[in-house]
Amino acid sequence: MPTGKLMTRAPAVDPDGVESEQRLGRERERGAVLQLHRLRDFWNARSLAAQFLVAGGLVSVAAMVIIGVLVTNLIQDSVTRNSAATTARYVDSVIAPLLPDMQRSKVLADPVKRALDETLGQGALGNRLASFNLWSRDGTILYSKDKTLIGKRFELSDDLQAAFKGRLVADFHRSADRTGEVGVVGGSPLLEIYNPVLQPWSGDVVAVSEFQEIATDFERDLLRARAWSWLAVATVISGFFLTLSAIVFRGSRLIDRQSQALRERVAELLDLVAQNKALRLRVQRASQRTTALNERYLRRIGADLHDGPSQLLALAALKLDSTALTDASAASEAREREVLAIKSALEEALREIRSICHGLVLPHVEAAELPEILQLAVRTHERRTGTTAALSMSQISHSLSPSEKICIYRFVQEALNNSYRHGGGIGQAVMQTADAGHITVEVSDNGHGFDPANVHSEGLGLAGLHERVESLGGRFEVISSKRGTKVRMSLDIEEVEPV
Repeated sequence: MPTGKLMTRAPAVDPDGVESEQRLGRERERGAVLQLHRLRDFWNARSLAAQFLVAGGLVSVAAMVIIGVLVTNLIQDSVTRNSAATTARYVDSVIAPLLPDMQRSKVLADPVKRALDETLGQGALGNRLASFNLWSRDGTILYSKDKTLIGKRFELSDDLQAAFKGRLVADFHRSADRTGEVGVVGGSPLLEIYNPVLQPWSGDVVAVSEFQEIATDFERDLLRARAWSWLAVATVISGFFLTLSAIVFRGSRLIDRQSQALRERVAELLDLVAQNKALRLRVQRASQRTTALNERYLRRIGADLHDGPSQLLALAALKLDSTALTDASAASEAREREVLAIKSALEEALREIRSICHGLVLPHVEAAELPEILQLAVRTHERRTGTTAALSMSQISHSLSPSEKICIYRFVQEALNNSYRHGGGIGQAVMQTADAGHITVEVSDNGHGFDPANVHSEGLGLAGLHERVESLGGRFEVISSKRGTKVRMSLDIEEVEPV
């Protein structure tokens, strides 16, 4: 047979499979990271009180378990040790006088065994001890209630070795858990004690007595002590946790209220900022329109002066240079005609200048009340145009500022002028009403009307009224049809600051 090495071929690596596994691994990592982020977001979305309730509850339960276990173990060890020491002293006081000198005698004589049988088999001690073994240092059982164990030798346990070193060893258990040990009986709670037997005059440990006390009463007392310790620990930690929870919940509610109030304040501030921005833009546009209107007013005044008084004064100046006045030989009739023409031109120019000034100069309305202002505007218009205008007024409970009085006077003046120029002054009426801090003034006529959308921007009347009313925060409205026109203004007289 050939003796050469058997050559095996390595399986081929599938690149697609490796990439698929890597892709799956990356997807799992992303999924895990996504779950962690969702958990974190869910946790952060909870209130501080809820977070404290969950985290503090878990910590409190863990602390209660740890402290409860520690306290119950300490109580059990302490009670077991004290009870074992009491029982050991009692047993030692009964058994020690029966034992011989264990340093000289390594075995027990029959009389000693019978005495031990009588002592451990009857009376209170016999009823309390479930088993009893007397050990020598080499692991031999010198005496036992179980006669089959006497003389047998066993390896020393850790508890026996500790007892031979002079320590009292005690352990509480149920016999069903330790049925494999020497001399253990089943069916009841036992307090197992390893008590070193000392030589009276030397104090050396010569033997160890191992006995198991039936600990029914001890178990009941131990369970009661455990229950009370758990109850005390649970009460203290629960009270502490509930007190902190009440404080945290109160603080959390306060924080929530403050946060809600802060959000409302922020929302109000944002609204105010938006309103201020809108008002700033509105004031800016009004200022721009007012500047343009002032320029238009100046151009109109200049045009009125140029086309009226200026032309008449120029005509008068030309008449002064006529030959009828400069030539001494001219007829007196021609000279008188020229003088009369010059006088007529100058008088006409003076009337037009007064008319222009009358439209510009404002009467003293600052000190007048609203009824007087409305009557002054209406009567002045009637006197100037020779038309009539009906006037109706209502009582107002607020005093008007000078800016409001001027605005109302100019509104009535300009609206009546427009009504006379464009509507022929037919059915002119002025109506003033007041309601809950608002004052409304309406000027109407029964003319042929017009389309407000087709009003030229170069016009000064409606645009000026609109800007004047809007500058005081009021509302301006024009309603026109074939049956007539209504121009209405409204002011909130409680919001306008006195100027």
